[in-house]
Parts: sequence; structure tokens; C-alpha cells
Amino acid sequence: MTSTDIPAGFEPHFRKSPLTDPWEPIYSRKTDRAVIIGLRLAQPHTNARGLIHGGLIASLADNAMGYSCALVTDWTTSFVTISLAIDFVGSAGIGQWLAVESDVIKTGSTICFAQSLVKADDAVIARASGTFRVVPKKG
Repeated sequence: MTSTDIPAGFEPHFRKSPLTDPWEPIYSRKTDRAVIIGLRLAQPHTNARGLIHGGLIASLADNAMGYSCALVTDWTTSFVTISLAIDFVGSAGIGQWLAVESDVIKTGSTICFAQSLVKADDAVIARASGTFRVVPKKG
């Protein structure tokens, strides 16, 4: 795999945001219970040492878990983050494929709980957990 290859099943991410626009291109892949977010690490994703920035990891994990909560509830509601916890257990550099793989733990009428593993070329570099508040969509 070269530094420009995108793994099978990933397509340009379906949702854009002013925060993530500078990090494009961002990709995603939907499963039955998760939205997996991925990108090929480049200079805009790094800190001054050329390693992936923790803020990028936190933002993408937050997005992937929130979208996964929306997916398992058939996109009928929106979610806002109540809490987010990240454990950094490794690092990654330019050229590696980053994937945020989420798992929805429990959904309810007011709260959704999710967790994710953040991987660089299939090696876990962070784990995250999030709690999300259900926000009914406005008609």
C-alpha cells in the first residue's frame, strides 16, 4: 500500500465541517453499527514533531462515535457530546492510514454511550469513550 492508497470500502466523508475542512480529504465507511472515519496522515494532521496531533485524534473520535450513535438510531435524532475521554497509547506519522473504529455501547431516549479504537496502519494508538445527549431534530 502506498501513502496515497485508500482502503477498500472508504468513500469521501458524507459530512463536512469548518473544523475538519483543513484536514481533507477525510473518508468514511458505514457498517451496520458504526461509521468508521479514516484519512491518510499528512502535514496538516501533525504537531511540530511531525507526529499525529492529539487534537485531531480527539475530534475524529468524537465525530465517529457521534455519527455511529446516529446510525444505530436510524438518523432520527441528533447528538451532542456530553463527555469525551481519550487515552493515547501510541503515535503515528505522515503517510500512515488512520482509522477511527467505533462501537455503540448503549442507546436510550436521552443518552448514547460509545467507544472507539483509533488505529494507524492497524496498530492501536488511542482509545476513546464518549457520552452523547440525544437532541431531537427540528421539523
